[in-house]
Amino acid sequence: MGELRSYSVVAFNTATASANKMHDDVVARRFGFRGGLVPGVDVYAYLCHPPAEAWGRAWLERGTMTARFVRPVYDGDRVEVVPVGDGGLELRDRGGALCATATVALPATPADPPDPDAWPDVAPAITPPPASPEALAPGTSFGLAPHRFHADRAGEYLTEVREALPLFATERIAHPAWVLRDANYVLSANVRLGPWIHVSSEVQHHGVVRDGEEVAARAVVTAEWEAKGHRFVTLDVVHLADGRPVARTVHTAIHRPRGAAASAPPPRRS
Repeated sequence: MGELRSYSVVAFNTATASANKMHDDVVARRFGFRGGLVPGVDVYAYLCHPPAEAWGRAWLERGTMTARFVRPVYDGDRVEVVPVGDGGLELRDRGGALCATATVALPATPADPPDPDAWPDVAPAITPPPASPEALAPGTSFGLAPHRFHADRAGEYLTEVREALPLFATERIAHPAWVLRDANYVLSANVRLGPWIHVSSEVQHHGVVRDGEEVAARAVVTAEWEAKGHRFVTLDVVHLADGRPVARTVHTAIHRPRGAAASAPPPRRS
């Protein structure tokens, strides 16, 4: 099994036009940040490079990652992913500040795949309610409209997350962080969010998404709580490709940051 190696990359904010205005410079500064935040799912992509380089397709098929995002990463910053200990990774910015941590592993045998029927197959909300403790009550089920992975179009995504490993293009398979995006989308498709922040993801891989496959995500809310003025939510997400499980994610976000109401723009006057 190959060894994890350090990896340096210049971060890029792929979400400046996103509905999540925490990626917008002006809005992010209202919350005390230096500028718009590089999405957590893209920081996750940077963390994926060392295990994907070391362990290849085997890690994509049965590996794991638990990632936590502790400080913002900003557009244009050069960040470095450094192995620490046994399977540990740290992502630090140019000033040496710790921005993210991860633990990765390649089990000798695959984990048993989850049963998709354990997640209700529901359609996304037609009119999403505002995110709230009631709308995000534990046990609430969410769905996401299916979409397809097209390997011929994946180059743009790989460029955005600065991934140059030939593995994904050669094998014509989806990057795991591209799959993880659906954990964000299944939340934002079912509740109306203001600026919000991805906090952590715990991912178990069960297979790869191949060219042309239909990708779907189902989620169940497992927790919603308040801490230090923030409101958090955790989702248990199963990711499917042509109906078979390819990953399971425990996905946590701050769905209402401290001060969000006060930072919202005033309503327009008619």
